Amino acid sequence: MLRRRFTSVFPSLIRAALVQRPNPTPTPRFPPQLHYASPYAACFNHRCNSASVRAYSSLLALNDLRDNPGSRQQKTRKGRGIGSGKGKTAGRGHKGQKARGTYKFGFEGGQTPLRRRLPKRGFKNPFTLTFQPVGLGKIAKLINAGKIDSSELITMKTLKDCGAIGKQIEDGVRLMGRGAEHIEWPIHLEVSRVTVRAKAAVEAAGGTVRRVYYNKLGLRALLKPEWFEKKGRLLPKAARPPPKLKEKVDSIGRLPAPRKPIPFTAEEKEAMPAAS
Repeated sequence: MLRRRFTSVFPSLIRAALVQRPNPTPTPRFPPQLHYASPYAACFNHRCNSASVRAYSSLLALNDLRDNPGSRQQKTRKGRGIGSGKGKTAGRGHKGQKARGTYKFGFEGGQTPLRRRLPKRGFKNPFTLTFQPVGLGKIAKLINAGKIDSSELITMKTLKDCGAIGKQIEDGVRLMGRGAEHIEWPIHLEVSRVTVRAKAAVEAAGGTVRRVYYNKLGLRALLKPEWFEKKGRLLPKAARPPPKLKEKVDSIGRLPAPRKPIPFTAEEKEAMPAAS
């Protein structure tokens, strides 16, 4: 009986609700702007408008700067409870050499390590000399530019001051024959080593090339004499070349930097070995 009564009442109620329900008015997406009648209303509305304009006028602001996600990670805190996953043994596991402390780098548990299993190969020569190369073409270009006076002796200090070579000179300067066709006037040079082509080109133009010896201290005194003045020291005396280098040099270097060349004697020209 109740089922019949409910089935007859529900359709009529639903039909009446649909007929009497008014059309829903669309709700605004943004709340209406508040307008105040107080004297501070104009100031408040101006602030809201300026803030919205400022937010959309610039694409980047200081308060929007953030690091890239994942670029900063927190340091793992070990031994701070089992809930962190790194408590008690702190990720080292139970017992063993790796759980108790450190061990020597390269240690492989007692077996022959890799550095001893591989054979040795080559060696490093402690007596090697490194010379900075400079070509005759570059020297001729600097002479034409007026940076080098060809009437005076051209030393390694002259080449360093004019920029023909770099500042890091380890054992001296080697004169190369690149651009030898540009040498058309006599020049006089003092360098550590010289090639056969460069020596022939300079002598063909009426000049001379002398191979001089400077040790480490003497080369510093030649290139940076102001360093000794700053330290309050005297310039050292020129050192003699070792017996193995006597055949590769013509004379001992002079200190301070000379300005006039030393002419070769007839005996020196006869005893002069091949250029190297």
